[in-house]
Amino acid sequence: MPALCRECLTEFKDGPRCPACRSPRVARHDELFDLTIAHMDCDAFYASVEKRDNPELADKPVIIGGGRRGVVSTACYIARIKGVRSAMPMFQALEKCPEAVIVKPRMSVYGEVSRQVRALMEELTPAIEPLSLDEAFMDLSGTARLHGRPPAVMLARLVRRMRDEIGITGSIGLSHNKFLAKVASDLDKPHGFAVIGKAETADFLADRPVRLIWGIGPAFQASLDKAGIRTFTDLRRWEKQDLTARFGQSGTRLWHLARGEDYRRVQRNAPVKSISNETTFNEDTANPDVLDGHIWRLAEKVADRAKAKGIAGHVVTLKLKRHNHKILTRQSQLTDPTQIADRIYRTARDLFDIVGDQGPYRLLGVGISHLSDAEGADLSGDLLDPQAAKRATAERATDAIRERFGDDAIMKGRALR
Repeated sequence: MPALCRECLTEFKDGPRCPACRSPRVARHDELFDLTIAHMDCDAFYASVEKRDNPELADKPVIIGGGRRGVVSTACYIARIKGVRSAMPMFQALEKCPEAVIVKPRMSVYGEVSRQVRALMEELTPAIEPLSLDEAFMDLSGTARLHGRPPAVMLARLVRRMRDEIGITGSIGLSHNKFLAKVASDLDKPHGFAVIGKAETADFLADRPVRLIWGIGPAFQASLDKAGIRTFTDLRRWEKQDLTARFGQSGTRLWHLARGEDYRRVQRNAPVKSISNETTFNEDTANPDVLDGHIWRLAEKVADRAKAKGIAGHVVTLKLKRHNHKILTRQSQLTDPTQIADRIYRTARDLFDIVGDQGPYRLLGVGISHLSDAEGADLSGDLLDPQAAKRATAERATDAIRERFGDDAIMKGRALR
């Protein structure tokens, strides 16, 4: 069976350890050197970056998130062993792991690390489809001639470089399509390398739960349970037309995935539909000054991400969650797209003025959608606000200062509220 040492990248066939360096970190599979579709997922990304930057956290359970009323963004594997999971309310996470160290997210740092990882991936293939800051699909078809080594070798080299040059680890899933590559990347975490070949696909999936399918949430899972569908074998008993009649287009997709079929290509420029940011308060608040400060900070974060991606939004959205968990959402469509924080803030603030008296609120969010290229953004100005163009120019200057001297080098007074 073909084998690969993930440390020294030696290709061999026999033995439990690498014959060259004696490392036990070996990947083996009959189709190891034939498969080309990969999913790379950084291991507990935010927490790994924090541990890299603060060695005192190395052996401690670390949770990245807001205050006690917030939710867990991610947790290191020590905390996960205790039952902490992403999106878990912070109070539940602390009940499961009271000794955890809570660290507020540093999105600008994570973004920079993500760009470093992306640069390493770009050296392997131009066919990269990012899913988030810490994971992406890659298609390495036709790259063996360029690199002189099979895709599996170059993927092992990628995660080794991530560890040695950037200081974080990642896990690789390698298969013959995107669905199975993503499933594989979760099989051997952290710092794993898992393979699902064509020949084994049907047997591999047979008795596994359908919740492996990306995108099946609790509501859809309940519908599948009601239909008696819990495993892929259950799913294969259904005819395609029956699944489609019951679940619509999702049923057709399920029929194909039950057989390990996924014809989606790795799309380098898969469209981003929206950019948003939100915060959960330690205590419910109806204080307009406090909420105004948060609207500005969130608008600034959304604008920073939009500028980094070179896109702008035609629609600004304000999201508010009341003390009874009722969510209020308001939107405003702009005459031309924007990526300017001041404009996003003022639009969101106008929306807040409409519903602000319905608090107190436990969560606030700001976002932009209906995205387009930033080339035509913020050109027309605002006839009702002659100072808008001057504020936009000042914001661009502020961006240049922050890029050179750091995010905290300059900030608006309202952000201190």
